[in-house]
Amino acid sequence: MNDFDQRLSHYYDELKWLYFELYGNDRQAFDYFCSMLRKSWSERNDTLKELDQAREKVPDWYAGNDILGMMMYTECFAKNLKGVKEHLDYIQECGVSYLHLMPLLDTPKGRSDGGYAVSDFRKVRPDLGTIEDLAELSAKCHSLGISVCLDFVMNHTSEDHEWALRAKKGEKEFQDRYFFFDSWEIPDQFEKNLPEVFPTTAPGNFTFNKDSGKVVMTTFYPYQWDLNYRNPVVFNDMTENMLFLCNQGIDIIRLDAVPYIWKTLGTNCRNLPQVHTLVRIMRMAAEIVCPGTLLLGEVVMEPSKVVPYFGTVEKPECNMLYNVTTMASTWHTVATQDVRLMKHQLASVFALPKEYVFLNYLRCHDDIGWGLDYDFLRNFGFDEVAHKKFLNDYFKGDFRNSPSRGETYNDAPELGDARMCGTTASLCGLESANREKAIKLDIMLHAFLFTQSGIPVLYSGDEIAQLNDYSYHDDPDKKEDSRYIHRGVFKWENAAKREDLTTPEGKIFNALHKMITLRDTQSVFSNSADTWLIETGNDHVLGIGRYYGEKTQKEKMLAFFNFSSEAQTFTPDEQLEGMFSYSDMMTGLSHKGREITLEGCGFMWLLANL
Repeated sequence: MNDFDQRLSHYYDELKWLYFELYGNDRQAFDYFCSMLRKSWSERNDTLKELDQAREKVPDWYAGNDILGMMMYTECFAKNLKGVKEHLDYIQECGVSYLHLMPLLDTPKGRSDGGYAVSDFRKVRPDLGTIEDLAELSAKCHSLGISVCLDFVMNHTSEDHEWALRAKKGEKEFQDRYFFFDSWEIPDQFEKNLPEVFPTTAPGNFTFNKDSGKVVMTTFYPYQWDLNYRNPVVFNDMTENMLFLCNQGIDIIRLDAVPYIWKTLGTNCRNLPQVHTLVRIMRMAAEIVCPGTLLLGEVVMEPSKVVPYFGTVEKPECNMLYNVTTMASTWHTVATQDVRLMKHQLASVFALPKEYVFLNYLRCHDDIGWGLDYDFLRNFGFDEVAHKKFLNDYFKGDFRNSPSRGETYNDAPELGDARMCGTTASLCGLESANREKAIKLDIMLHAFLFTQSGIPVLYSGDEIAQLNDYSYHDDPDKKEDSRYIHRGVFKWENAAKREDLTTPEGKIFNALHKMITLRDTQSVFSNSADTWLIETGNDHVLGIGRYYGEKTQKEKMLAFFNFSSEAQTFTPDEQLEGMFSYSDMMTGLSHKGREITLEGCGFMWLLANL
């Protein structure tokens, strides 16, 4: 029995039960699904199959503290896929072993939503290269120990996708792959329960299509047509598209907008039980065909909605999820200089099983949404609408001499809401007068990022303090989308300054390099380490403890982060004197005494000599 048959046999009963439950005992569709899995496996090359076998022996291969991610737009970083391949030496120099290439599949110019309106799931955008270029880049990355992540936009297609084009012509088979309605009657019923994703730039969840004379569901933008996963043909074909990308050497499939993929009238069409069934089946499909591949869920919601996408230990769904709430809470803490919400957030994360792997980040390609725990914040007098306004005013630089420089996205004054855009360096204040303080804040935030368990992911350009790019205002295809302010072209001339410690680029690059090296080599950063909050008695200072103990190897770390712009002195409740002493990991100097003073925006990593 070959590997495929062994894996299929292992999962067959559960796969069949879930599929039949979802699709009404449709034997023909299920048999096609299984034959599609076999075909996908047969098309997988021997090198990738060998990689699968190696990773099966170490199923948590992606959970080590030596994993560092970086996300980038191919066109911004190096113009095309061949350019990225030529610059892999720089990516290695950054310590990166997990490369997330932002959406690069074929999309219509001017109607792409940053690459998330895919017109062909098996074709790379012509200006970026070919599918063969993608496979060659993946193979080169593998030879250097770098895994490759790619977005899989599964909720919708572009209106220019072949299925959509045939649906416009009236072909019922293809209209059934979407949500088509003869009138507004049912869409209006849906709207009673559906929130709007982009209330300012794309209000509503449906669009009238002139070509077909019908109404189509478009949750995100009018040119992005929602797929109907109640149709097993859609699920079968989309899963095959996903496996096709895996067979090009993609190691991590980022499931974009996964909570939205099942629609039921009378609900908000978010996080419905059937979504988890679909993701579980996709997880099994990947483990049958390409077990070296991981599923990363993009679930931009509150923690109670995020964690279920891990599934259970017995029936796992996503291998990894984004730590969205901590990212938003981090920037809230920068603006308020108050760590109480962050402590509340981290207490929930630290209580989760260590097997759960989060991707942690400061910035990414998207905006910062203020989906904070306002029930908790009300205990301290925070009003949700007023606080969101304060946060946006602060990061725009409009509040009491704020050093931050950002721009709002999807500003909806009537809802008292907006989201924030900007690079890490610009949001830290590097564009304003006090550059040294901005550099310290930038470095401290990255230290906090690296202290968390999970996989830290850098946004390309952050390692060299790249600033906002305001040129998008002059581009007719981009000027309506302020997210392009932090999607600027990578400044290679600034990267050339990374060894010059008198420049912001050099100071930040070398500080990050040192922290990345420490994280890579010290066991205390392992995902299996115990983590806890340290009480500092100071609402400006966050304290985190980490302990790793295995056989003869034991390490204990105490980390402190001052979110205030002023120096803070505090006495943590952790024992700092006794049988062993602590040394500062960044300076190598011994620490004496229980009292600690941190400069404004400073941090300290203390390692116990056990």
